Amino acid sequence: MKRVIIVTGGASGIGKEAALKLAHQDVSVVVADINMELAEEVVLEIKKAKKEAAAYHLDVSKKENIQACIDFTVDKYGTLTGMFNNAGIGALAPFPELSSEDYDRMMRINLDGVFYGIQYAGNKMVELGVKEGSIVNTASIYGFVGAATSPHYNATKAAVVSLTKSGAQAYTPHGIRVTAIAPGFTDTPMVRGALDEEALKFLQGSHMRNQLLSASEVANVAVWLLSSESSAVNGSTILADDGFLAFK
Repeated sequence: MKRVIIVTGGASGIGKEAALKLAHQDVSVVVADINMELAEEVVLEIKKAKKEAAAYHLDVSKKENIQACIDFTVDKYGTLTGMFNNAGIGALAPFPELSSEDYDRMMRINLDGVFYGIQYAGNKMVELGVKEGSIVNTASIYGFVGAATSPHYNATKAAVVSLTKSGAQAYTPHGIRVTAIAPGFTDTPMVRGALDEEALKFLQGSHMRNQLLSASEVANVAVWLLSSESSAVNGSTILADDGFLAFK
């Protein structure tokens, strides 16, 4: 079966690593990201390896953009067999001081972007008659714990865990699985850009190997979930946290 997968947030971090790994498996990959310049760089890297990919400028906070990305993919490749709803943002804001603007922005990107990513991709795969489809969402270890300094972020990731269960119930009858990954703190541009060295050292010590996870090893889990080799997994959120939650 021809495999065609959209990776949102595919220009950097976990998304980039997933796109590269999927392309290596001969998947046609749409690297969808708000940063088109970086997305095109990923596509160029894939094409240099004689694999197939296309870049797409995507703002997941706008649901019409998500639908347009899916339509672009089907027009270009003839089908859609997978969706990695990975795009997201992180931010720190103490609960008492969190502004409504920052709260709303977090919800639009991290929650609405995933909801419509599941719904629009799932509906398109049903329409196309895809019977071994896979939708994977990026949740977080913070979807399982509270944090007074990032309540809006934690709320969105807890919601992704729930949406994954609901999405699986809705689309499994049509042959489409919905799963999620919950990474621990991962060495990505987003994480390094948000924290100073002291905070990074503290977070390293919160994992069993006393280091941040690499984007590549987290992407391995997502790529597996996007494949038929994970057929026994459905509605579940897989921890890729190097034991972070074992301390909680």
